[in-house]
Parts: sequence; structure tokens; C-alpha cells
Amino acid sequence: MTQGAGQGPEVERTAVLRDFRVPAYVNETGPYGHSVHPGDVAPAHEDAYPEGYTPTEQDLPVINPGDGLQAAADPAAQPEEGPGPLFVVGDVHGYLDELMAALHDKGLVDAAGNWCAGTARLWFLGDFTDRGPDGIGVIDLVMRLSAEAAAAGGYCKALMGNHELLLIGAKRFGDTPVNSGAGTATFQAAWLLNGGQKTDMDRLQDHHLQWMARLDAVEEVDGHLLVHSDTTAYLDYGDSIEAVNDTVRETLTRNDADEVWDLFRKLTKRFSFRDEGGADHVRSLLDTYGGTRIVHGHSPIPYLLGEVGSEDGEDESGPVVEGPHVYADGLAIAMDGGVTMAGKLLVQQLPLDI
Repeated sequence: MTQGAGQGPEVERTAVLRDFRVPAYVNETGPYGHSVHPGDVAPAHEDAYPEGYTPTEQDLPVINPGDGLQAAADPAAQPEEGPGPLFVVGDVHGYLDELMAALHDKGLVDAAGNWCAGTARLWFLGDFTDRGPDGIGVIDLVMRLSAEAAAAGGYCKALMGNHELLLIGAKRFGDTPVNSGAGTATFQAAWLLNGGQKTDMDRLQDHHLQWMARLDAVEEVDGHLLVHSDTTAYLDYGDSIEAVNDTVRETLTRNDADEVWDLFRKLTKRFSFRDEGGADHVRSLLDTYGGTRIVHGHSPIPYLLGEVGSEDGEDESGPVVEGPHVYADGLAIAMDGGVTMAGKLLVQQLPLDI
């Protein structure tokens, strides 16, 4: 999630972003210029991905024996008939250790962090980077689990969050001014204002950018409409799931700073489902895209409940978050447990027993 400095959450409002100079480390050649961090693996060659590959397709690349990363297959645990159990993960924001612990607690990874859930299905709701210490490590983990899960007959997939758009924009466009509607703004200034980490930018490589740019924005699984943001802005991009996802990808492909900024701005809106008329807003999305309940991240549960908290983790006591928050006449499930404010990183099996 993102918000303006020193401001609490506001209904469907994009914060006015301050502009300031760009650090020297982002002035690199080309939209995908990068510096390799010591110990980093060189980026995968484009030919490593088959034509038409997206990270949300079930036929993700399978790691072959001897390739270094192997998904151990237990002969006694062959895939059962039908799909495996469905899990969703809320906003991670660079908290890799907390993510690993939560996945292990749900039996999705073993003690070494390898996929051990067989045919289980795992969806990340976006926002992998910013605020926390190791956003690139989180992306690397999700990419690896995607391959390991596919090899075991399950899958691990991810949605586009507003912080993925922010990181892509900061790398591609830097301090290029954009039409913000509220004065001069830049992706670089917005990224820094909203928790951008220099260590993530230093380690960001071409294959990370390509992976993020191909993420879907909306999906429907077992009657659950999965999105990142609690906003009706998705309706601006198409009247079907396929149309929305195509429009988002085409916007990123055109590489126009103002277009990408407008997309980022709209997917940063929040609280559409919380207040009066919220259930009707949820129904408008469900009627358009399908599903019987919407599952989202983006807005921390303490904000939805009206609790005061800091996304920068300044409040050491932290909010008390026990699990997902169900609201809007039972039609919406919030999954951002507020890990950035010392809350909880949520991993939840669906459907919920309510």
C-alpha cells in the first residue's frame, strides 16, 4: 500500500507526492539498467522464457534434475484427483523472514524454504517490495516457489500490486515529471516517499522487471475474486478479467510515463468497500468479473478497523491482528495484516469458515 507522508488513510484519495532530487544510483543506462549486487545470480536470458510466458500461467518452468534448484517429489505423495487446497498471502513488503515463517506454519514450505505442499494452490495478492528489508529476496522466493510448485502438480501465482507498478516506474522513468493532477510528481520521488529501499534498487535485474510487468491484476478462483486493492478502479480497465489484465500489460508495454502513473494512481486508491455503500461496490465488481466474495490486500486491517498505526513500524507495540478481516456484508476479505506496522503477515486457506 502507499500513502502520503504524515497523513492517515483517506477514502479513495491519492496522496500528493513530494518531488525531490534523484539519488545517483538510479541514473543508469536504459530503462532496465542495473548494477549487480555482490553474490547476485546473473539475470536469466530472455530466451529462457517460452513465447507468451506469463508468471500466472499454470505451465510455469519446471526445474530439471541437476539444474541446482530441485523440487523434491515424494513418490508416495502423487497428485490427487482435483485441485489442491487454496491459499492466499497478503502484502509482504520485503519481510522475507516473516513470509518464510508464515508459509512454513501453513505447511507450504519445509524448514529449508522449499515447496512441500504438493498440489496446493498459492496466490500472492501483490506488494512484494518497499518498506521492509528484502523485497528482491521476496520476489526471488516467489519465482522459485512457482517453479517448485508446478513441478509438484500445484501452483504458486501472484497478482500486480501498486508497489510493483511503483518500482517498475522508478526504474524505468526515474525523475521524469508526470501529470499527477496535483502538481509535479515523479516515480522516483513517490517510490522513496513510500518506502523504496536502495538495496532493492541495487539488486533489481531485468528478469525481476519482466516478471513483475507480466503479472495479472485480477483473477477468480473457486468463487473468490482476487485483487490487490480495495477499489472499484479496476472497472476502468475492462469489463472482464481478461480485458483488465490485457489492458494493464499493454499499458506497461507502451512504456508511457503518464499512462503508467495513472494506472499506479488508480490502483493506490482504497477503502471503497469499507464505508456506506461498500457492499454495493463489492457487488459491482463481483457482478462484472464473477465470484461470490472478493479477497484483497493493500489496506492494512488496522486502518480498515479505524485503529491508529504507522506503516513504518514506529509503534513498537503494534496492532493486534489475529487473521483476515471479513466485512462489507461478508462479501470482502481483507488480507493485509499490517506487517509493516508490526502487525502480522497473513497466509490463509480459503474458503473461510464464517
